[in-house]
Amino acid sequence: MLALRLPPEIEARLDALAKRTGRSKSFYARQAILEHLDDMEDIFLAEKRLEEFRKGETDTVPLPELMKRYGVEN
Repeated sequence: MLALRLPPEIEARLDALAKRTGRSKSFYARQAILEHLDDMEDIFLAEKRLEEFRKGETDTVPLPELMKRYGVEN
């Protein structure tokens, strides 16, 4: 279960869309989350990894090793 507060103008838009289409506000909220979750994971996890790298908390993988690991040829 997820409960969230939206700004009034977004809530109004969501409500209007739901009424005009006969679908629930939850349907559209779920669709929006599913549509953008992959991108958000990529962005925020990459930022976290970069932060860890800059702090010296993690290492890099040399490109030749990475290519070998995933079977990519030159």
